[in-house]
Formats: sequence, C-alpha cells, structure tokens
Amino acid sequence: MDLERFRQEAHQLVDWMYDYLKNIRDLPVRAQVQPGDVIRQLPTAPPEEAEDFATIFDDFKRIVLPGMTHWQHPSFHGYFPANSSPPSVLAEMLIATMGAQCMIWQTSPAAAEMEERMMQWLGQMIGLPDNFVGVIQDTASTATLCSLLTAREQKTDYEINHSGFTGDKRYAVYSSSETHSSIEKDVKIAGFGSESLRKIKTDYKYALDPAALEAAIEADLYDGVIPLCVIATLGTTGSTAIDPLKSIARICQRHKVWLHVDAAFLGSALLLEEYRWLLEGIEQVDTFVFNPHKWMFTNFDCSAYFVRDKGALLRTFEILPEYLKTSESSPVNNYRDWSIPLGRRFRALKLWFVIRTYGVNGLKELLRNHIRMAQAVSQEIEASRDFELMAPVPVSLVCFRYHPVGTDDEKKLDQLNKTIEETLNDSGKIFLTHTKLRGKFVLRFCVGQTQVTQEDVDKAWGLIQETARGM
Repeated sequence: MDLERFRQEAHQLVDWMYDYLKNIRDLPVRAQVQPGDVIRQLPTAPPEEAEDFATIFDDFKRIVLPGMTHWQHPSFHGYFPANSSPPSVLAEMLIATMGAQCMIWQTSPAAAEMEERMMQWLGQMIGLPDNFVGVIQDTASTATLCSLLTAREQKTDYEINHSGFTGDKRYAVYSSSETHSSIEKDVKIAGFGSESLRKIKTDYKYALDPAALEAAIEADLYDGVIPLCVIATLGTTGSTAIDPLKSIARICQRHKVWLHVDAAFLGSALLLEEYRWLLEGIEQVDTFVFNPHKWMFTNFDCSAYFVRDKGALLRTFEILPEYLKTSESSPVNNYRDWSIPLGRRFRALKLWFVIRTYGVNGLKELLRNHIRMAQAVSQEIEASRDFELMAPVPVSLVCFRYHPVGTDDEKKLDQLNKTIEETLNDSGKIFLTHTKLRGKFVLRFCVGQTQVTQEDVDKAWGLIQETARGM
C-alpha cells in the first residue's frame, strides 16, 4: 500500500469510526455469535498473494464486527468500564502512525519527558503527596507485580535478584479475600508460591478487617515467616469495597511491612475532592496504582503506577547492556528500567490529549454524572419490594439481586438471578456481569461509559425490572 492509497483508506476508516461511535446504540451490546462462528470464516492458511484493502475491510465488517462485544456501548454495564474517548482515539492514531519504540530517553525524548510530566499531572489531580513519582504500566496486574518484586528485593537487600531464592526463608503477602485474582497470579510469578498469600477476612462492607490482618502478621512472625507486603484495595472488583487504608498503614508501619495500594478502577474518583478521604494514610504507602484506561476516558492500555522510593524500583529492574548505554543516562528517565518490558509504547500522548481536551473540571463533571446516575439506581433498589442491594455503593457500581416476595431459598435465588443475567445479555440490549458475595449470586450494574446518559440508564433499569418480574 503506497502513501496515496493509505491516505484514501485512512479517510474511509475515520468515516467508519465516526459512524460506529454515532450509531453504536443500534448494535447489540454483546456479540451475538456462538463459539467457532468467527474462526470458521477465516481461511486455514494465509493468502499467497496480496489482497485488496477494500476486500479486507469488507471482511472486517462482515466477520469481525458481529463477533465483537461493544465495550463503548452506553448499555455496557458489565465488569468495569474500559472507556475510550474521541481525543484518546486520535492520540492512538498518531501513536500507531509514528510507531515509536520508547524504551529509553534517546529513542524518543518527547515520549520520556511527556510521560514524566503526565505522571506529575495525574499525581496532582488525585491528591498524591509530592514525594511520589510515577510511570505508565500496561495494567494494574503488572504494576502490582512490580511492587511485589521491589518489596522482595528491598527486604532481602537485593539478594534474590542476584542469587535467586536460597535457604529456608518463607515470606507472606496479605490482601483481603475480595482482592483481584491477579494478586494471586502475581504472587506466584514473583516466586513466593500461592501458599504465601494470606487472604484476610472482610467486614460486613466486604472491606479488609484490620484486626484480622494484624493477627495474621503476628501469627506468621511467631511461625518464623517473614511478612513482606500488604496489598490494600480501594475498590474491589466484586463490589468496589474500600479497605481502611489508614488502619492498614499503621499496621504496616508497626511491623515494617511494604504497603501497595490497588485502586485500579476507583482511583479515578480521587479526582473528586469529596473522595480524597480515601487517601488517609497515604504517607505510609510504598506504591500506588490506578487505571486511567478504566474510568478516565483513556484507551486501554494506560495504568498509572506511583512509587515513593524511585531508587528501590530502579535497583530492582535496572540492567544496562552495552547497546543501550547512552551519554544522557544520568539526567533523564529511561523508563525501560521502571517496569518489566524493555519495549514501551508512547502511552503518555493519550493522557495529554484527554486531559487537555476535557480539562480537569470536565473530567470531574463526567465522573460525578456517572456516580449520580448509579446512586439513583441504588436508591430505587432500596425502595423496591422485590430487589435488594447486596453491597454498599461508594461510587458507580451497584451490586443487587432480584428477590421476589416469598422466595427465600438461596439456591433458587441464585438460579433466578443467573437466568435474569443470561436473558438480558442474550437480548443484546444490555450487558451485565455478576459476582458472588458471601456465596450469593449477585448482579453488577456499573455506570461509567463515556457516552452513557440518564436515558440509557433509565432504559437499562427498566429492562432489568421488566425481565426479572416476567420470569
């Protein structure tokens, strides 16, 4: 494809992108295909000769589009949002066009220096202390792994990086029983083994119980196990429960335990002054992560990871082969030393476009609207005779179930709500997901898509009621 043809096709794609976003409400939210439907339409061998781009794009619309679940649909209320926005999409287009490899300052100075400034902006926007510095990771899962590895090396005076695990020392990592599944995966990858993860019980709000945490740490000390790291969650995946950071921080300080905070989704709410109480105890936190790619209108992937001790991070990950040595190494940030991958994308450009396009006040307004709409749904559920809230609603996720009068058998209620979820998702009109809280099947309704309106939420809640009561 020559550049002239590239320009023609690019204009066509932008027109399609506009139509897609404008008319996305006309599409079914969840892909209406069965397993195998897509792969059966794809040839078993690659083409020997070049194919026309128009044919390729037609196949995209015919084969790929029907097999996509539309995360940017205003009726997508499942999981957490992975919301995008027009300025972020435009930035992605520029990033892809330049195709820059941003591993060190010399390979793309603007990318390195913009990342440094954007992380400073984000830190200010969410109220972090000035002594935190940041780097963009791909996901919170990777950020947490970086935190565990840094905690491991600092605790062992960087010996494991040098010699590997030796001797019979055992380590323990602590998190709530409601923490994200990636924590256990990270504990295994970091070499501790899943048996080293202590899942601490939660209170009635599904938040970590500080007394249970301290008891677990003291029990490990008595048994000769070394308490290494506590992972506090601000906004659990299941219900957006908020662990009591201040109390956890005091325990970590008393026992000299590393403290990492996972605020992947809910961290965006820290833009709002009324949610800054969540950061009480932040002075004792070692590392902190939240995902602008979840609820700050920035395309996946873009995870903001902040550390209090830059030196510990660099000493854990830095490695300098001759072919990467440059004369500028000292006064600049070479971000390949701040994370696991060597290769890095120019993710900071997306943040720059989004923050400047909306402004901090515009971002706050969008978040407050999402919270207001979700809170209104929760109030309707509380006033209902046959629906019930299953967890507190601190921001924009509503956990609920249908509980018709006279039906109290938990197995029947679980099956009823599972059927409601499947019926709604099969309809293509709405997409919900579920969790289990205290063993009970719970529906999750998250408000957070970029284009979602009050009308969209009203329609979705009306459809939920109609479907449930028609069972």
